[in-house]
Amino acid sequence: MVVLLFYVLAAFVIAVDQLSKYWIREHLLMGESTQIWQGFIHVIRLENTGAAGSSFEGYGRWFVPIAVLIVAVVIYYRGKGKLKGRWMEIGTAFFVGGAIGNAIDRVLFNGVTDFIQLKGQGGVMNIADISLNIGMIVVLLTMLFTRRKPTSAPTIGSSEAR
Repeated sequence: MVVLLFYVLAAFVIAVDQLSKYWIREHLLMGESTQIWQGFIHVIRLENTGAAGSSFEGYGRWFVPIAVLIVAVVIYYRGKGKLKGRWMEIGTAFFVGGAIGNAIDRVLFNGVTDFIQLKGQGGVMNIADISLNIGMIVVLLTMLFTRRKPTSAPTIGSSEAR
């Protein structure tokens, strides 16, 4: 059941991300904006051909193989049982869904459609960006607060130490 959660949640993130970007591309011209929640959420259509904050402008396609590698590593470690537990599944699903969502844009459009701007934030983001951040936070908090069973080292004089 937990394994299914990862794939369903990652697919859901990808679908919501791609549908929201499609809607924005169909209904807003480049640079066009509107208020969604007065004074809090502003929607503006921008295309980012770089990375976060428009860094590495024009080099967005270089991030596709990086995203593929990261997704492959997550799936590999999941298969090896290294990423266990419901919260780790949720965190990695959000992260993988966000990475794939932005990679799809980079392959199809040579850039990422950004459209969400929060009050007090200079940057414009999308659902995939938000999902990447949620995923990283959940994974880090899970790693921080998950207790691992201590492995006891053999003591001197025990049969295991010989």
